[in-house]
Amino acid sequence: MTAYEPSDAAPGDAYDAVVLAGGAARRLGGADKPGLRVGGRALLDRVLTACAAARTTVVVADPRPTPRPVRWAREDPPGAGPVAALDAGLRHTTADTVVVLSADLPFLETATVRRLLTALRTGGSEGVLLTDADGRDQPLVAAYRASALRRELTALTSAAPISGFTASGSLTGLPLRRLTAALDLTRVPDPVASFDCDTWDDLAIARARIREHGHVLDEWISAVKDELGIDLDVDTGILLDLARDAAHGVARPAAPLTTFLVGYAAAQGKGGPEAVAEAARKAAALALRWADENTPRTGSDAKPETPSDAPGPDAAG
Repeated sequence: MTAYEPSDAAPGDAYDAVVLAGGAARRLGGADKPGLRVGGRALLDRVLTACAAARTTVVVADPRPTPRPVRWAREDPPGAGPVAALDAGLRHTTADTVVVLSADLPFLETATVRRLLTALRTGGSEGVLLTDADGRDQPLVAAYRASALRRELTALTSAAPISGFTASGSLTGLPLRRLTAALDLTRVPDPVASFDCDTWDDLAIARARIREHGHVLDEWISAVKDELGIDLDVDTGILLDLARDAAHGVARPAAPLTTFLVGYAAAQGKGGPEAVAEAARKAAALALRWADENTPRTGSDAKPETPSDAPGPDAAG
């Protein structure tokens, strides 16, 4: 076992993603677990956002609406277990690196996927997986070398039947540990990103956490961007400062209207975060000038302002 201190991955890392979303959710009473919502977004949608940089994303489950295009696959027979599902998804991938995820990870983020990819790219292991708060392996929050997965899937298919699990030549019913036990793995501790929703209590914990102070604003912005199909990272601090200046210097209703107009102006110019920041700067300056006009002036400060187009004192009368 190798310990690893994660860091961000290089932007050029190419990978495919396989998301397992077809489990029976027995501890949830058979509920549609990938469709359960945390922070207004389906669990599956949250996972798909985290791995949006994948060259190809394969979801092993029955098709459903998703926020971005994916490829669908199904293990044969349906419900045959995680190893069979992984095998079905892997058949649709071509990248040398595959990120394998479950569909019930409410706190998985893009940065976590990048850390896994970096650890795999810079290390010599065959896979990098997260461990949870109790130190247990989470093989469905991991990045693997595709060749190693295919090698072990072939070996399992060729192996003799395992009592209580499968018939000869079948992956049905095999636990994931039968696959990962033969791999050289690196472990990355991350009790937050590895948190999964297996029970109703888990779901309640996840829903409560994102509403905690320090989390709720980021979660809300992410949810809105997903809902509107926006892929844009902006400095929310700039917009919050603008809203404050507009509310205090003009009127409270000016805050949401001004931030809307700033976004609209940036969109019209087809600009990115820089365009939003520049539009926000201009609007903030206007709000401060507006407020300054309402500030009472006394003494020498009470001199009347000269219009910008008025003649100077030396001009002929």
